[in-house]
Amino acid sequence: MNEENPWQTLSSEEKYSNNWISVTEHQVINPSGGKGIYGEVHFKNIAIGVLPLDEQGYTWLVGQYRYPLKAYSWEIPEGGCPEGTDPELSAKRELLEETGLIPSKLIEIQRMHLSNSVSDELAIIYLAKELTQGQAAPEETEDLQLLKLPFEKAYQMVLNGEITDSMSVAAILKVHIMQSEGLL
Repeated sequence: MNEENPWQTLSSEEKYSNNWISVTEHQVINPSGGKGIYGEVHFKNIAIGVLPLDEQGYTWLVGQYRYPLKAYSWEIPEGGCPEGTDPELSAKRELLEETGLIPSKLIEIQRMHLSNSVSDELAIIYLAKELTQGQAAPEETEDLQLLKLPFEKAYQMVLNGEITDSMSVAAILKVHIMQSEGLL
């Protein structure tokens, strides 16, 4: 198996940039030798997801309208970790902002790339345990609804296609597997 890069980059030009992303167009020679373009979206933050789970088996989902989807979405608490920032601190911050929950225990359960055919976006997902209720303080751009429910109900929402956010699906399935294998 050859894992070397078969692509040749002829030139690159940034086409767009804001505080969260940049879009670059690359002139390339593809693996079969043909010339073409490749668009790449660079995310300036690491995506952070946190699945809170209390001792009684309850979790919390955040509901909000997602502009790119033109649809409402139920998700685990999520946010961004600016480059150079500790991901665990960002995870705790996002959980507190969106739910008011403060974890005594935070366990990294998954790292994943969210759309690696067009993006370099990295996601880190945590399981939050030993929770204390504090005060939520969502950002001004967030119009959130908070739902506390049995973890098994969230798992069924994934299976029924009611939860489609990739980090949420991965987190819920991973924790379900960890529970079934006696790892939690």
